[in-house]
Amino acid sequence: MPNDFITMAEDSGLIRPLGTWVLREACAQLRIWQEQGVAVERVAINVSAKQFKEGHLLQTLREVMAEHQLEPASIEIELTESALMADHHFVQQSLEEIKRLGVSISIDDFGAGYSSLSHLKHLPIDTIKVDRSFISGLPAREDKQIVQAIIALGKSLNLRTVAEGIETPLQLEFVQELGCDEVQGFMLSQPMPAKDILLW
Repeated sequence: MPNDFITMAEDSGLIRPLGTWVLREACAQLRIWQEQGVAVERVAINVSAKQFKEGHLLQTLREVMAEHQLEPASIEIELTESALMADHHFVQQSLEEIKRLGVSISIDDFGAGYSSLSHLKHLPIDTIKVDRSFISGLPAREDKQIVQAIIALGKSLNLRTVAEGIETPLQLEFVQELGCDEVQGFMLSQPMPAKDILLW
């Protein structure tokens, strides 16, 4: 699982080549799906905090999109809250440059970190993804209130909201009632090899 190797990759300096490989593979696969007529609106690609802070992401995105002739709107970059808590000027400038490419940006695992809302409201992001720890706690009252608050925050900032980790009909019903825009989780599909998408 990512939690078992991402920190090791960051500490060893392997996160940059690993992250670049993931980005290239995801974009290559997206192009294959498009050529096969698979209706994939966009592919979300996780980028580690260290990979983002090293500042090579923008150039890699440009190269990969040109190589595979992809529309920027079909790519979404997912960053954690911790990645956005670095130097404010660097984060703001980097995200604005990514947005100018036409690539969308989401904050992954939202609510699990320590982001400043005053900082967040100035960032050019498109989506916040409710951390699965709050979804798995449903229908506990405290988790309901947190999920409700995050979705309301997203709506007030005109951001798309995604609930992560939906595994039961009760969880799905709850976030739907709150107006969450999208969901992901094992209830919809287990992770699968790219080739199996054609059969799904």
